[in-house]
Amino acid sequence: MTRKQRRMALIGAGIAILGVAVGLVLHALEDTIVFFYTPSEAQAKAIAPGERFRLGGLVADGSIEKIDGTTIRFVVTDAGRELPVTFSGILPDLFREGQGVVAEGMLDAHGVFVADTVLAKHDETYMPKEVADALKKQGHWKTGEGD
Repeated sequence: MTRKQRRMALIGAGIAILGVAVGLVLHALEDTIVFFYTPSEAQAKAIAPGERFRLGGLVADGSIEKIDGTTIRFVVTDAGRELPVTFSGILPDLFREGQGVVAEGMLDAHGVFVADTVLAKHDETYMPKEVADALKKQGHWKTGEGD
């Protein structure tokens, strides 16, 4: 084998090893990637029950309902569509109607989003970037909020 052939074989083996390593990393991350959707996007994509994703939007006015001690039902809206949400646990202190919220969980067989994590905005000027961008895109952004 000539020197040039050995160098090309070494480069080829290096590229193959790098490709395998990238493939393994992507495969390992496959189960941990969680996508963000607004209610309109979630319904348009017809997300299958049991698939984890983040749901963001505003808590609809008059939609918060306490089911039992720690289970809450509310509706997340992006002013275009609404998606009912249930959550068992302690909600953030600033969780209330008309405020931005991001919930992580999955849809059940009845089309209700079952959240295991709920995040609310932390002060009067902050809204999660994904929620703000989605509301701006749909023309429902109130000026002065998070600009």
